[in-house]
Amino acid sequence: MSYIDIDVEENGIDSVDDRELFKTYDDAYRIQSDDQDLNENDYDGDADDLVTIIGVKLRGRGKTYHFSPAGLTIKNGNCVIVETAQGMELGVVSDSMQEVPRSTLKLPLKDVLRLASDEDLTHFEENKLRETEAIDIARERIVHYELDMFLVDAEIRFDNKKITFFFTADGRIDFRELVRDLASIFRTRIELRQIGVRDEASMVGGLAVCGRELCCSTFLKDFNPVSIRLAKDQNLSMNPGKISGLCGRLLCCLNFEHEAYVDARKRLPKKNAHVMTPEGPGVVENVDLLKEEVSVRLDHETDSLIVTYPADKLDKIRPREDSESHRRKRI
Repeated sequence: MSYIDIDVEENGIDSVDDRELFKTYDDAYRIQSDDQDLNENDYDGDADDLVTIIGVKLRGRGKTYHFSPAGLTIKNGNCVIVETAQGMELGVVSDSMQEVPRSTLKLPLKDVLRLASDEDLTHFEENKLRETEAIDIARERIVHYELDMFLVDAEIRFDNKKITFFFTADGRIDFRELVRDLASIFRTRIELRQIGVRDEASMVGGLAVCGRELCCSTFLKDFNPVSIRLAKDQNLSMNPGKISGLCGRLLCCLNFEHEAYVDARKRLPKKNAHVMTPEGPGVVENVDLLKEEVSVRLDHETDSLIVTYPADKLDKIRPREDSESHRRKRI
């Protein structure tokens, strides 16, 4: 992930966080995002002690972060103002107050500053309107500079000290002039952050092929790797249109039931295996892993018949038993 983050002072544009404005094209891409987890792992205490925490989704979406309720009575769904490593933000409580061992957390936890007031909520909504305007302006400037990038979203920090623009691009983009331009327009700190297609889908949202809202924009906390092997293990069609999400990548939900399919594969006979059915020996033609049903081709003297059985009604035939059965049939 790459970005340029600059500040605007009364006397002009200055670098922040001891960064220099980049002198070469490549320098812009050596600077990586210095975003850190909101909670730092530097606590010296008893790992078995219990800590009261709440889970908060910043801006009501994406990953859940843990905060200390700081003595406040907070319920699930409450809007709160929290202090993050990047500044003040509004969040929505997604996990109600609970006690967990210190060893499971990154400490010390940052505190919830307060429950969001009506003024806070109004300010947040006003910022959302400003974000829409900022996107329109930024897209116009992108066209002006003829940059091969697509602006996905913009976020104005709750304290109005920074605007972050999220974009996608196929390759490197020299956006230094764009950042300077935006900084002079908005008179605040500007960050351009390149994201992947899965992050884009999470931000934009939409409906998946199942008819429900995208998992990544509702409850997924992290993007776990998804391989084509997961689709093969579940006997799914290798048609990309059926196993890909709106982002064009393999469906995240292929991970959800994979363990159940792997377990079923271990217990059920494989295709072309020889089995004993209530009607006699046969060969497995198809296996329905979800229903745990097996379609078996029964070889009779006159024709072949395919019958579907519950898996628990079948017995596997060992190779030796199978060869003896065929030898008796030939005799």
